[in-house]
Amino acid sequence: MVMDSSHVDALAQKICDYHRLDHELEKAEVILGFGTNDPRVAERAAEVYHEGLAPLIVFTGGVSSWTEGLYRSSEAEEFARIAEERGVPRESILIEGRASNTGENVVFCRALLEARGMSPGSVIVVQKPYMERRSFATFRKRWPEPEVRVTSPRLAYSEFPLPWLSRDEVIRIMVGDLHRIRVYPDKGFQIEQEIPDDVWLAFEELVGLGYGGYLVQ
Repeated sequence: MVMDSSHVDALAQKICDYHRLDHELEKAEVILGFGTNDPRVAERAAEVYHEGLAPLIVFTGGVSSWTEGLYRSSEAEEFARIAEERGVPRESILIEGRASNTGENVVFCRALLEARGMSPGSVIVVQKPYMERRSFATFRKRWPEPEVRVTSPRLAYSEFPLPWLSRDEVIRIMVGDLHRIRVYPDKGFQIEQEIPDDVWLAFEELVGLGYGGYLVQ
């Protein structure tokens, strides 16, 4: 089925708007920078640190199928390097270099902090714009005690693609993450979240147009 690209973008924008939470940030005890194939997440974590919103960043992420060959080391180590280049002191950074998915990002960061005698009551999670909601839902399920707010690089939908991440790939990821928001609560991976009818209709249309490559099997 052939579809006008502007219509596809309109459907993707609707899903993108749902994924973004646009939390208003307040001071917290720690920033968690979730590893990903978008290094702008590390830049945003450094920005949040320099705004004085938390005194510590934990970067989390190993080497996943998304980042194998992209970085010189683990996601966490690469993000720490980027943050240091942007003026974050090395002593203000912790590295969790094993996590391979969002649930592990949360669980392993919690374990790392608790091993250092830290039990934060407030956390800022930094993630890609179109993974804000799923990161929030995962955090609330896996670590429900702290207050959590989620932020991301300040990018428009049209700015999401990167040289190694095409616009169609971004749409497939957004569609796959929306499917996870629907099915993961029953698997115990996330809290339940309401999906508006118009957002789900956009999802179904994009799947029908061939953007369902990352649906949960």
